[in-house]
Amino acid sequence: MADGYDRASRVDIGFSGGQVLSVRMLETAYEDLRKALDRAGESGGWHELKTEDSELSLHLAQVVYVRLDTEKHKVGF
Repeated sequence: MADGYDRASRVDIGFSGGQVLSVRMLETAYEDLRKALDRAGESGGWHELKTEDSELSLHLAQVVYVRLDTEKHKVGF
């Protein structure tokens, strides 16, 4: 997300049960989530995630993947 810290991007968070949560968040929130996942074995618990329109609590042990949408949005066909 090289465009800057003030633009929200779509992020999909996949869980072990197969559910996927799609949210829009700032780059700083995405980086914090990635760091929390890297340390998940140490903390073994929950992460507070601030998205564009809500606050979430994620159990890090249940997160299977995180997908960052990097495609530029286009208008028209």
